[in-house]
Amino acid sequence: MCDRIGCTHVPNLSGMDFTGAAAAPSRRGFLKGATGGAIAMAMGPGMMGFAGSAHAGAPLKSTHGSGFCNLNIFLAHSRQYAKAAGTELVFVNTPTSAEMVTFLGMGQVDIGLMPYTSFMALYDKGAPVKIVAGGGIEGCAIVARPGLDKPEKLKGKTLGTFQMDTLEVMPYDYLKKHNISFKDVTVRYMGNTPEAVEAFKAGALDWICTIEPYASALVNDVKGAVMLTDGTDLYGKGYTDCVLAARASLIKDNPAGLKAIIKGMMQAQLDAETHTDEVLKELVGKYYKTSMENARIAKGKQPAVVDARSQTDFILKRTDSVMEMGYIKKKPGRDAIDWTMLEEVIKENPDLYGKLKYKSA
Repeated sequence: MCDRIGCTHVPNLSGMDFTGAAAAPSRRGFLKGATGGAIAMAMGPGMMGFAGSAHAGAPLKSTHGSGFCNLNIFLAHSRQYAKAAGTELVFVNTPTSAEMVTFLGMGQVDIGLMPYTSFMALYDKGAPVKIVAGGGIEGCAIVARPGLDKPEKLKGKTLGTFQMDTLEVMPYDYLKKHNISFKDVTVRYMGNTPEAVEAFKAGALDWICTIEPYASALVNDVKGAVMLTDGTDLYGKGYTDCVLAARASLIKDNPAGLKAIIKGMMQAQLDAETHTDEVLKELVGKYYKTSMENARIAKGKQPAVVDARSQTDFILKRTDSVMEMGYIKKKPGRDAIDWTMLEEVIKENPDLYGKLKYKSA
């Protein structure tokens, strides 16, 4: 449940100055239009030009998402697991998903959980960022209104999704698998997940790509609605939705801090796998604005998994679709992903890693 909020357009990533030396006007220019002023307000007085916190001993700043792919980092923050190693995890709130991408690219935060598609677009424009660990797996689904039970029936129908998102790539791949062009459907980009869900319920959308627990809830709440795919038939079991991305400078200048965060997320994963209700009670309300019932569904449908090494090829192969859709100009190479810090944490903590249910090895 890597929730989507507030972004109904593609950020102008080519307008970014990734050196960290840009003044406020170029940052505002990066997000011309709807979110142009939002980033300035989110950063607040005195934050323009802030160069990040990659040096050892500084708190590590992270974007604050809202979905279940964030579970491990939320719990690591709630319990401040990394403090034992001298690293404090600090969240920086952003109004929209566009700003989440912006903040990481500009160095306003050190790390962030995001859809791998957003990372690809950021990396394609030259941002000094790397995928360093996993986020959530599975949990994405396509649900259609009654009667739309076959892919060919979707032609001319209205899809609700989010631009430059895994929830846009999935319906693209689904249609492509069935020899249907994405141009044969009407695409409506939504502002947030609750808005999309309500639009589907009201009949304003014919089909929707969303995340759990909303997908299962729609099938239950809308009589005759059908789940066309949960992604596993397209991508296989355990497919990645979101990843943990970091500034490349963090790996070089503060590896101990990054490793402390990854270890904290690994501990959080174990806690969530072994004491699920206890963890959800701690996070629901504080981090998740949902019911415990929905939280349990989401936890089961989209586990948060730190070790995403087995998804390396999957992430890189998805670049084909992202490129075909026009979001990137060239495919990112294997150097876009750096599992070094993750592998060091695994090597240094064999007992912890050995207890995890979901992992690559």
